[in-house]
Parts: sequence; structure tokens; C-alpha cells
Amino acid sequence: MSKLHASDSTSTLTDRYVAEVVRRIPAEQRGDVADELRATIADTVEARGPADPEAAEREVLTEMGDPIRLAARYADRPLALIGPGLYPTYVRLLTVLLSTVLPVVTAVTMALDVLDGQEVGEVIAGAVAVVLSTGAQMIAWLTVVFALIERAGAVGGTWTPDNLPDRRVPKKRGAAAYAAVAWHALLIALIVWQHTAQPYRTDGGIRLDVLDPRLWSGWIWPILAGLVGLVTLDAIRAVRVWTRSLAALSAVAEAAFALPLAWVLYRQELFNPAFLSDINGGWQTPDSFYTVAVVGVLAVGAGEVLKRLHEARD
Repeated sequence: MSKLHASDSTSTLTDRYVAEVVRRIPAEQRGDVADELRATIADTVEARGPADPEAAEREVLTEMGDPIRLAARYADRPLALIGPGLYPTYVRLLTVLLSTVLPVVTAVTMALDVLDGQEVGEVIAGAVAVVLSTGAQMIAWLTVVFALIERAGAVGGTWTPDNLPDRRVPKKRGAAAYAAVAWHALLIALIVWQHTAQPYRTDGGIRLDVLDPRLWSGWIWPILAGLVGLVTLDAIRAVRVWTRSLAALSAVAEAAFALPLAWVLYRQELFNPAFLSDINGGWQTPDSFYTVAVVGVLAVGAGEVLKRLHEARD
């Protein structure tokens, strides 16, 4: 009777462990993994020939470790938010953003506050608020981007000797890629900041967006998505050999950014009409300005795509 009780207890412990593992892996793997785990546990316990099977079972399960970690290995999912393969790049890029983009945004905010005639205390308080809010957003969004890359395996994937680069990433290209990351991140920060802070103030004290607020109901989102894609891919470009597939993804991101931007410029819908009316007075922005801007955006975008494709062939 006592022997049966011990066996039932041991079986229950095994079932509980196996259940904790298989519920965290894809459904199509669960049956095979459950059978494999039960067989491994039973064989290991039997090989030790213990006088107390329940104690041996507990010892074996302890050696196998946390079922969450074991499930992660079976499902090939990282447990870390940002793994060791990406962490150095993440820290390096975060340092670049906080040391270049954040000071520029802060300086622009302080300059606008001074031009608005605010007191020294108000200028300093506004600068502190910008540092905290913009810095927090930079850290949060960069972390999200790198966590998504980690989960998707976009940088690594399954390693084979074919992944070995022929040579190191050229220092010149790495520096250019970091500069591109800083520039595109600055654009993201300025777009979001001008919408949330409404930095322009009319003579009547009314705060306005610089860009047309109606863009947030449509075209601003593909523009921001393209910029986020460019930041991510330029970060990869700074530390890895640039492949054709990455260059193709970069072309998609460039198109997502440049084409909607060119379209809203062509339709003269980029800037807030109230902002233009107040800053221009009675002067009307000529159509030629928008034509030149559209051509410039498309030319620069095409040039960037060609440059990245050329780098992939080198």
C-alpha cells in the first residue's frame, strides 16, 4: 500500500513538471516533448536504482531546472529582453542618442522658450522636463525595437559557418551608420516633441504644432514607421556585414518614410496652416518651394537606397 502511494506521488510530481513545460511551447510540439520528458525522467530515476523513488524523482527534477527555462530551450525563445548578442550594440546606440540627439532637442526647446520671453526658472524647468520625457521615450522605444529584433531573430537566427563575415565592418561605414541613426532618431524625437509640446506660441499666447495636426490621423504613421525601420537597420549596419537582404529591407523602410513625406509636401499639407499663417503674415509660400522639397526628398531617398545596395555588393 505504501509502495503504491509513493508511486502515485512520484507520478504526480512528474506530471506537474511536464505540464509546466509543455504549456509554454507550441501546441504541435507538446505531445512529443511530453513523451520525451517522461521517458527521460523515468530512465534517469531507474538508472540510479534508489531505495526512495520519490526522493530520487525530486532530485532529478531539481537537476533539470526551472521548467520555464527548459520550455524556452524547447521553443527556442530567449528569456532575456535583449540578449548578449545585441546588448553591446544597444548600449552603444543608446549612448549615441542620449549624448547627441537629446542635447539638440533640449537646446532647441530652451532657445524657443527664451525667444518666447520666459523667465530663467521657466526655461530651466522646461529643459529638465524635456530631458526627462524625451530621454525616457528614447530609452523605451529603443528597448522595444531591440527586444523585437531579439524575438524575431532578425540579426542572428540559426548560426552556421556561412554567417562568418569576410572582413570587419569598415570603420568609415560604421561611423556613417551611427550618424544616420542619430539623424533619424532626431527626426522622430522632433516630430513627436512638436506635437506633444506645441513649441510655437502666437502673440496671443496660443500654442501650435509646427506640422499639421491632421497628419496624426493618417500619413505621419508610415513616416514614423519608416524612420523607426531606418534607425533599426542603421544600427545593424553599424556593427555587422551589410547583406543584400538587409539592404532590401532598408529600401522598404526608406520608401515608407520618403514617399508619404513627398506626397504630403506635394499636397502642401505638411505644415500647420495656423503656424504658417502666423509666421508668414500675409506672405504666401510659393509652390516652387514645395516642388523643390519633393524633388529633394525623393532624390536623397533614392541616393540612400543606391548607397546601401552598393555597400551590400562590396
